[in-house]
Amino acid sequence: MKAHLMSCLNKVRADYVEIRYEEIRATEIHYVGKELERIGEWEEKGGGIRAKLKGGWSFVSFNDLESLEKNLDLAVKQARLLRRGKIKLAPVAPHDEIISLDLGKDPRRISLEEKYFLLSRYNQILLSPEDIQTSDLKYADIHTIKYFVNSEGTYIQQEKMDMTLGMTAIARKGNNIQTAHEGIGGTGGYEIIEGKEKEAEEVSRRALSLLDAEPFPGGRYTIIVDPKLAGIFAHEAFGHLSEADFLYENKRLARIMRLGRVFGSEELDIIDEAPIKGEGGYYLYDDEGVPAGKTYLIRQGKLVRRLHSRETAAKMGEAPTGNARAVSYEYPPIVRMSNTYIAPRGKTLEEMIDEVEEGLYVKGFRGGQTNLEMFTFSPEEGYIIKKGKLGKKFRDMNLTGNIFTTLSNIDAVGRDLVLFTGSGGCGKGSQYPLSVATGGPHLRIKDVVVGGR
Repeated sequence: MKAHLMSCLNKVRADYVEIRYEEIRATEIHYVGKELERIGEWEEKGGGIRAKLKGGWSFVSFNDLESLEKNLDLAVKQARLLRRGKIKLAPVAPHDEIISLDLGKDPRRISLEEKYFLLSRYNQILLSPEDIQTSDLKYADIHTIKYFVNSEGTYIQQEKMDMTLGMTAIARKGNNIQTAHEGIGGTGGYEIIEGKEKEAEEVSRRALSLLDAEPFPGGRYTIIVDPKLAGIFAHEAFGHLSEADFLYENKRLARIMRLGRVFGSEELDIIDEAPIKGEGGYYLYDDEGVPAGKTYLIRQGKLVRRLHSRETAAKMGEAPTGNARAVSYEYPPIVRMSNTYIAPRGKTLEEMIDEVEEGLYVKGFRGGQTNLEMFTFSPEEGYIIKKGKLGKKFRDMNLTGNIFTTLSNIDAVGRDLVLFTGSGGCGKGSQYPLSVATGGPHLRIKDVVVGGR
């Protein structure tokens, strides 16, 4: 493959050209209630070309490798027609590396029948309690080999296996309908999704317990969020604001997100780190052939970096971070997160709760939205805190606020870092779902608006 890609590339005359080619093989199983909605295996191959010539920047995708030379010519012709000024790419040293698959139990060696029986067992567990009305259960294993070559001499070949399992139980009593969900996943072998019977039982138990919980009345509280919510907070509320293609196009936000600005206490670190083996956002080189690393966005409360592609790094006079990613060969790479989390510190959950006179402990994630620096997140469940003790369970609540104010109101960071890959992915523009991981420790946050009924 390397010789063929290099040979075709060397025939092209342009300021810069890159070729990405992918070979994908996947298995998917999907239950909705007792019905098996989908089961099957599929394969796909294709590539994408970007060419830069005298200010023009083009992208062409293709499926037939035999048409590579023709599509390279097309990409260069389009770039010539799209002259809009000077386009710069931040310099990156060329690399030549092959990254092989490192698996425990290879799902490609597990029969479709065996996968079906495992998912059927999980689904039976989800549906077994009397008041569970239905379920939604999704499984996927996706094996991908990515090839990358560019006119600067870089050749990268990366192989990985993505595993996902999403379990949802929906409970009902009369008009009261409650949902609980658990996402399990990562990069690795079949063992990631095996032996999850207890998790399936717990999902149904949580859905049932929400039927008996009272709707939360709302108010302004000191809250403690669990690692799942902390990760969502780091990713959705702050991580997207750190993506440089979004920043340089929004002058108001760029002024707010200036490097060196203090956003929180010295205990606050927010990090994006792709090379965490086993996590959903794991990779060693991004889709521009740039080495991935550990990028502190906030360090000791201060904004110190942003996430970059080569183009955004050049525009903002900063270094690339290895965060140019495409959801597939059909799209050009854009600035995306990988594994984004809040770093742990020294508090235990028990210490955090003990120090709260009146507050709320919230867990899980049911959905939410962000609008620039404003956010609204809906936890799955909450427990009132009175005089350092957990009390009554509540449901139907949401957390609302300004991300920068909320960051400054974090007054305790836990020691119990947990990362979650889940069964979904990150969306940006038309590129969804991209595999990522989010996480953090427990956090305590002062003066949060908690909406309810």
